[in-house]
Amino acid sequence: MTTPYEQAADERRDRGLSAVMGERRQLLNLAYRLLGSLADAEDVVQETYTRWYAMSRAEQEAIESPGAWLTKVAGRVCLNLLGSARARRERYVGEWIPEPLPDPAEWIAGAAGGAGVDPADRITLDESVTMAFLVVFESMTPAERVVFVLHDVFRYPFAEVAEIVGRSPAACRQLASSARRRTAARAEASPNAARQASVVRRFKAAWEAQDIEALVGLLDPDATAIADGGGRAIARLLPVEGAEQIARFYLMIARLAPPRTVLERSVNGLPGLVVEAGGQIETVFAFELADDERIKHIWAVRNPDKLRPWQLF
Repeated sequence: MTTPYEQAADERRDRGLSAVMGERRQLLNLAYRLLGSLADAEDVVQETYTRWYAMSRAEQEAIESPGAWLTKVAGRVCLNLLGSARARRERYVGEWIPEPLPDPAEWIAGAAGGAGVDPADRITLDESVTMAFLVVFESMTPAERVVFVLHDVFRYPFAEVAEIVGRSPAACRQLASSARRRTAARAEASPNAARQASVVRRFKAAWEAQDIEALVGLLDPDATAIADGGGRAIARLLPVEGAEQIARFYLMIARLAPPRTVLERSVNGLPGLVVEAGGQIETVFAFELADDERIKHIWAVRNPDKLRPWQLF
């Protein structure tokens, strides 16, 4: 027979477990922004919870704020991974692009079809996860990236961030300032989804019509197109630069590739395109517009390891 004391203790443990597991989505959002990879972010969350459950019950109950503890551990795990990521990416085949994400509604709709994806695993899409921002994050040092994301995106005070990165609060302020300078152009030019949708739609139409003049007119003269096949799918290993060069390259693809269906989809919260064949998504395109609303950057992800969420709908 359970005593009132034991029942109360069980209730406290249940509430504690619920509180701890309730942090999962926050941790996944943090890790994805830091690493640019959903697969790596999921590994970080698993490692974080492994460390939590490796502690004794007394050690867990002694932690005043489990959420803060979990965030601290996840941040440190990400910092360590970022330190080794550059070496891994030096061995990566071709260009490395952050992993693109579909619209949460489409992701969840796909899960309802039997894929069994937990809605708690959805990434909250805002301007800090647009492909343009994630690419800028890649240019930061690991410490800059962790400080910027924790403080400027998740609003953690510098005193707490300092504990995670092992720097003083003053040093963290300097790191955040340096990171802000890298993101300044993106922060000032908040993307307009409606305008981008219009440009992307016209790009799709011109590409399908193989209209080189229309394509060149939609591209910034200094535009850059980058593809990521990771050695797992055919992709150009080096960026294509210049409006006419990009237009000719994409027209060559249109002429030589087998029939494919190009669809308008949300990519990391902004209008993009996906290429579908045989019920599978083969390529996900993300775009960034210049001030004059011509396309400045095109990112094409073809590595199937990075397209897992897209195969759910």
